[in-house]
Amino acid sequence: MASAGGGGSRGTRSLLQFLRLVGQLKRVPRTGWVYRNVEKPESVSDHMYRMAIMAFVTEDKHLNKDRCVRLALVHDMAECIVGDIAPADNIPKEEKHRREKEAMKQLTQLLSEDIKKEIYDLWEEYENQSSDEAKFVKQLDLCEMILQASEYEDLENRPGRLQEFYDSTAGKFSHPEIVQLVSELIAQRNAKITAGNGEPHS
Repeated sequence: MASAGGGGSRGTRSLLQFLRLVGQLKRVPRTGWVYRNVEKPESVSDHMYRMAIMAFVTEDKHLNKDRCVRLALVHDMAECIVGDIAPADNIPKEEKHRREKEAMKQLTQLLSEDIKKEIYDLWEEYENQSSDEAKFVKQLDLCEMILQASEYEDLENRPGRLQEFYDSTAGKFSHPEIVQLVSELIAQRNAKITAGNGEPHS
């Protein structure tokens, strides 16, 4: 953290501004749920928190767990400025990346040099999928999303309603722990769909 000077220290003021900005993630709803009329949709920070916990409890000794937790906490940070841009918004991938890159520069500018570089580099690592840890956290991102979809289906008592989220992630899981988790999640969900007289989905 910035050195604690008197109330007027520039470093402390900047840090407080950074914390206020990041705090906005508590009030940015996840767009995918909003578009599908989910009542009281989760925030971006809700999503990132559970992802960080998922990274924390991984058993994979080949991954740098600490780095995975940090990647999970940073990967959607830009959304406190640009909002949660969903595929349905039809914003080209390059434009989304450009906006988020500018937001990350703006955000990290408020921090001391070391922390600024660490956070920005972690964000780029995730964006470029340039490490095993980044690839793992990307799969956590998708896994957390379908887990949340399943929970919304349970809350609404409408098994199978959010099938498109499952369809969009099909074939995207390769890490053994996540594959097992997704397999169990889908098995439980299919049982509920069948019990609700729907058809099970693969």
